[in-house]
Amino acid sequence: MLIKIYPENPNPKAIEQVVEVLKKGGLIIYPTDTIYGLGCDITNQKAIEKICRIRGIKPEKANFSFICSDLSHISDYIKPIDTTIFRVLKKALPGPFTFIFNANNNVPKLLSSNKKTVGIRVPDNDIAREIVRVLGNPILSTSIKDEDELLEYSTDPELIYEKYQEQVELVIDGGYGDNEPSTVIDCTSGDFEIIREGKGNLEDYI
Repeated sequence: MLIKIYPENPNPKAIEQVVEVLKKGGLIIYPTDTIYGLGCDITNQKAIEKICRIRGIKPEKANFSFICSDLSHISDYIKPIDTTIFRVLKKALPGPFTFIFNANNNVPKLLSSNKKTVGIRVPDNDIAREIVRVLGNPILSTSIKDEDELLEYSTDPELIYEKYQEQVELVIDGGYGDNEPSTVIDCTSGDFEIIREGKGNLEDYI
């Protein structure tokens, strides 16, 4: 199923429809402030395993991130952080960043690898945040990759739908996506270590 949702003012009925799919263990492809993501409810083990199969990776080796709706939501899944890091998060989020933290026991066991870390995103995209808010818990997320060497990420939701319609229950057309991923920052040591340069520039917030 392909549904159109406008990012400026997401239709509550359409959001409910997406949430129903997630609650039943379905997979969705949805827009963020960077590239389109493939996601599921983090509490649904079968859905997580399905995403791992699509991506060809083992759950314990996966570097998935959680899409959260706001800062208070993040604290449910990570070990306490110091005020300096919190202050930067407050300024930088919502935004095109993935912050890696030490995970607490609320992170689903299937995803608790030996690393005990979790990547957290609060995208600057009302559709993604509204889905999570209505669902009541984060969605597990991974990027939609493209096999084309020139196009690392697909940006056209209709083409994404054509490619993935057999593998996912629902694709959201939220307009063209970006083809630059989020900037990934490791905060597990209490400092900011940039793992991958992407769309966000952390210097603007430190």
